[in-house]
Amino acid sequence: MTTPPKRPLTLRDVSDACGVSEMTVSRVLRNRGDVSESTRTRVLETAKELGYVPNQIAGSLASKRVNLVAVIIPSLSNMVFPEVLTGINQAFDNTPLQPVVGVTDYLPEKEERVLYEMLSWRPSGVIIAGLEHSDATRAMLANSGIPVVEIMDTDGKPIDAMVGISHRRAGREMAQAILKEGYEHIGFMGTKMPLDHRARKRFEGFTEALAKAGVEIEDRAFYSGGSALAKGREMTQEMLERSPDLDFLYYSNDMIGAGGLLYLIEQGVDIPGQIGLAGFNGVELLQGLPMQLATMDACRAEIGQAAANIILNHAADEPDPDLPNRVTLTPTLSLGDTLRRHRRK
Repeated sequence: MTTPPKRPLTLRDVSDACGVSEMTVSRVLRNRGDVSESTRTRVLETAKELGYVPNQIAGSLASKRVNLVAVIIPSLSNMVFPEVLTGINQAFDNTPLQPVVGVTDYLPEKEERVLYEMLSWRPSGVIIAGLEHSDATRAMLANSGIPVVEIMDTDGKPIDAMVGISHRRAGREMAQAILKEGYEHIGFMGTKMPLDHRARKRFEGFTEALAKAGVEIEDRAFYSGGSALAKGREMTQEMLERSPDLDFLYYSNDMIGAGGLLYLIEQGVDIPGQIGLAGFNGVELLQGLPMQLATMDACRAEIGQAAANIILNHAADEPDPDLPNRVTLTPTLSLGDTLRRHRRK
């Protein structure tokens, strides 16, 4: 279901909110003219609170939007997001719209800067990863006057539209699959959670499902930066030296899981009999490994396509009122070769 287009904030809105003239607001935001420091501070703080972003498009284009869609993602080195971009490109192919990508490195303050710059060029829409943002980012998105689609995650309340999967449900389903095959001594390895909200939610769903069965994670390790394959090998070795009785290792993504798998194969460990493994993302690159890692597909290309179609629908002369703007996709669990198919007796 589509919603009527929102009116973007103007200089007049900022002027009225902070009690100075539009000319003064313009001078402050363009960093020109003689304005007192107290007035400058008041204008900048008010603009930030409102989520106002100046229009960088000059002359005859000032009242129009450009055929660009801001796509804001946390990483390009993570294999997840190039596939999302592929889906977006496929949907925009043969249309006037073109995606422009900004990268935040999972940093809220950088997300603010990237969004601010992109909105200043008055794009036709925003596709942004995640549902967790700073207050300033949320204000800019809510008052942009353009369609906003938050992607990858549906465990939360969107500003406008959202497309993704439930990461808590993904974690629960993986835990249930592991428990079904009789594994009881479980270790977890993943990225640091405060910045990667989706990994955090999977971990929460995973631990909740284990707790319901009376099982607790017996060891855990977190990392940031560096080669994921090398980190996976290193962390797996260290964890099993610490906790040799573990019979299952759950990784927050496939790349560190692949590193762990290669280490265990080298050590001659019986997989999945002695130790089972699972990751997340369903990365196609890893299909060439000696064994297929149990994993869950995150519907990456489909998320990109669905998000782009929401933007396209808003831009259409006659938008489809029945096109949903909150879409939860269902990931597919693959047992691969690293999770037992039958419970041990």
